[in-house]
Amino acid sequence: MDRRTKREMGIKKIENAPSDDILDWCDSFVFSLFIIILIFMFVLRIVEVDGSSMYPTLNDKDTILITHMFSDPEPGDIVVLNSDALNKTIIKRVIGIEGQTVEIDYSESKIYVDGVELKEDYLSGSALSMRELDQFNKMYYNESTGRYEYVVPEGYIFVLGDNRNNSTDGRMIGFVSVDSILGKAFVRIFPIKKFGLI
Repeated sequence: MDRRTKREMGIKKIENAPSDDILDWCDSFVFSLFIIILIFMFVLRIVEVDGSSMYPTLNDKDTILITHMFSDPEPGDIVVLNSDALNKTIIKRVIGIEGQTVEIDYSESKIYVDGVELKEDYLSGSALSMRELDQFNKMYYNESTGRYEYVVPEGYIFVLGDNRNNSTDGRMIGFVSVDSILGKAFVRIFPIKKFGLI
C-alpha cells in the first residue's frame, strides 16, 4: 500500500512538473502571437499620419489602426488609400460615393451632397472657412451656379481632407477608385492621451 501511494505521488509530481507549465505557457504564447500576426495581416494595419491635411481630426504623426474588413465606403468614413495621381498613400474623408453629386460653394464655405448641405460637426476653427485655390481643377466649375460640381462615377469616391485650406484631395486629383482603398480608419492609438475611436 505504501508502494502504491508512492507511485501515485510520483505520478502527481510528473503531472505538475515546472517544465510542463513552461511548455504550456510557451504553447499559449506562440498561439497568441500567431493569432495577432494573422489579425494584422488580414484585418488590421498600423498607419502613421503624414502631414496636417486631416487636422483637426488627426494630427501629423498620429498613429491609427485601419481595418480592411469593412463594407463599401460611406460618406464620412476616413480612409487610407493609394493615390495614383500623387504616387503616394494618403488619408482623407469620404465626402461622396458613386452616383452622388458633391457641390462646393466657396462664397458660403459650404458643401452640398445631392442638394443637401453637409453638416460637418468634426470641423472647427479655420477648417470651417474654405478658400478657392488656383490648383483646383476648373473643369468642375459651374459658372451658372458659382459652385464646383463633382458627379461621382461608378466605382469611385470623392475625398477631402478635413483641413480644407491645406489639403491635396479630390479638388485637385479628381475621383479616387474604390479599389485603391487600403482600409478604413477606426481608432487612434498614439498619442496615448488621444487614444480612442475616430
